[in-house]
Order: sequence, then C-alpha cells, then structure tokens
Amino acid sequence: MLLLWIPLCFLCGALPMSVWVGKLALGVDIRQYGDGNPGATNVFRAGGKGWGMVALLLDFLKGALPVALANFGWQMEGWALAAVATAPIAGHAFSPFLGWRGGKALAVTFGVWTGLSLFVVPILLGLLFAVWLFTVRPEGWAVLLGCLCLLPGLLLLDAPLAWLGTWLGMTAVLVISHRADLGKRPVVRRRD
Repeated sequence: MLLLWIPLCFLCGALPMSVWVGKLALGVDIRQYGDGNPGATNVFRAGGKGWGMVALLLDFLKGALPVALANFGWQMEGWALAAVATAPIAGHAFSPFLGWRGGKALAVTFGVWTGLSLFVVPILLGLLFAVWLFTVRPEGWAVLLGCLCLLPGLLLLDAPLAWLGTWLGMTAVLVISHRADLGKRPVVRRRD
C-alpha cells in the first residue's frame, strides 16, 4: 500500500496549482513575475489578494488532504507516514509537470504539517519562520533557521517518529529548494 501512497502524494504535491490559477484565471504565466517561482507569491503579484489566496489555499490543500487521509484515515505511522508526508513537499519542489522544477514548497509544507498535527506544528513553524524572516536575509536562511529551530520544539512535544522523519525530509527538500539563497551570505536585518 505504501508503494501506492508515496507516488500519489508526490503527484498531489506536484500539481502546479499556482501556475494553473495564473493561466486559467489571469491569463498569465506567473513565472514571469517576481522571482520566477511557480508559487502562490507570484499569483499575489500577478493577480492580487483574491487570486493569491486561492492559489495559496490550493497549494496548502495539496499537502494537507492526502497526508490527513493517510494519517487519520488509514492510520499510518512511523517511517511510512514520514515518507508519505515528505512526498507532497518533494513533489512541489520537483514537479514533473514543470520539467522537474518547482516552487519553494512553503505552502505545501504547512499543509503537510496540518495533515500530521492539525494546528500545533504549523503554528510553531509559522512563528519560527516569522521570527527569522524579521531577523535575517535572504529568505532561504530564515527558512533553514526556522526548520532547525523546529526540531527542539518537536522533541519538547515528544513528537512521534513520523513527525521527526517528516522534519528530516522537509528540511532536506527546503534546503534544496532554497539553495540559491543559501549560497549567499546571511545578513542580519537592520532596524533603523
């Protein structure tokens, strides 16, 4: 059954929802905006808040729904659930629909954690990302530091093996998807 779940979740994550929202609703290729990323941020840039929220929600749901179904419906656990939960994040970052290129995978990551923990880990991860986004740039360093700071939080929560395995897979994928930023020296943001 696991051999069916992993590719299914990968393909759910790989669906380029934001690109499709851009093409179908806005008539534009959102990769021509901002940083060229096929994610919801560029839908916000191209089409405003309304369409940006639609794209963000779709990217979130493509992680949340399959993982919640595996977790709560099929009662998966351990390394099997960690592999299933990592698959949508990897699918978004390496979408076969976009020539094995993809987005930075942040919205789908929050969806995955919602499917695993409901709101406990997404809230903690959101707070960590926010702190680091206001502290350091470029964004990739804030994401990496947020991921690293999440691990002690998971350990304090006595996280199950599936959560720890997902943290490991998530961190690896997010490091790869933010590699351009991580190749730059981190700089502390100045508050004047």
